[in-house]
Amino acid sequence: MNEADIAELMRQTFMLILKLSGPLLAVALVVGLLVAMLQAVTQINEATLVFIPKLLGIGAVLLLTGVSMFGSLADFTRLLIDRMVATGGS
Repeated sequence: MNEADIAELMRQTFMLILKLSGPLLAVALVVGLLVAMLQAVTQINEATLVFIPKLLGIGAVLLLTGVSMFGSLADFTRLLIDRMVATGGS
């Protein structure tokens, strides 16, 4: 395995990380902003108020996209194992 192959695997790894974490982080950001605006409007300054809505939002995203996320991660794991076997495995 040469440096170009390793660089390509690293690129694929980082793209998979972005693909898997992007929706979760985006939902957490949007929910956090909405709760912060609600807190600013109502003048409720409770730091723990944002926890439950974020938890519910992230849980909903995981319910909707969890199967495809697992499929992507399983496919990438198979790719890595196949590459290890192809290069000698030791």
